[in-house]
Amino acid sequence: MSDLVTAREELMAVAIGDLGALLDRIETMAPQLDASRMELLRTSTELGEQVEAYSRRMNEITENAKVQAVRHIARRADEMARGTVDTQTRAMAEAARMVFHNEIGPTLQRVALPLQEAAAMARKGARPWEGWLLHAATAVLSSAISWAMAAWLWLR
Repeated sequence: MSDLVTAREELMAVAIGDLGALLDRIETMAPQLDASRMELLRTSTELGEQVEAYSRRMNEITENAKVQAVRHIARRADEMARGTVDTQTRAMAEAARMVFHNEIGPTLQRVALPLQEAAAMARKGARPWEGWLLHAATAVLSSAISWAMAAWLWLR
């Protein structure tokens, strides 16, 4: 057993020595771990600030995109409204022309024809002596020519 005890003691001594070396290494790593932890904290803070800046920038881009989209929609709606108004105006003008041509035109012609005849009769009826005046002028002229011929023949 003495070999077993000495082997066990020897193994314990080696384990204790390894444990001491491990503790020495851990102690040398503590400042490095602390420096790494501080660097991680600083990087985390910077990353948080960058994420906030990125978030603000994305919010600005999103708001700008919304404004541009609303402007585009409003412009297109205005163009469509103007186009619709123009189309409706042309359609209404064409419909009015067709109604006038098909409905009012013939009725107006039926009313205008008797009015034109009545106006012609009124013009003739306003001066009934015009027809007689032409006949009287013809008679006076023929009489004057006859007297002139007779006077010329008589003087000759």
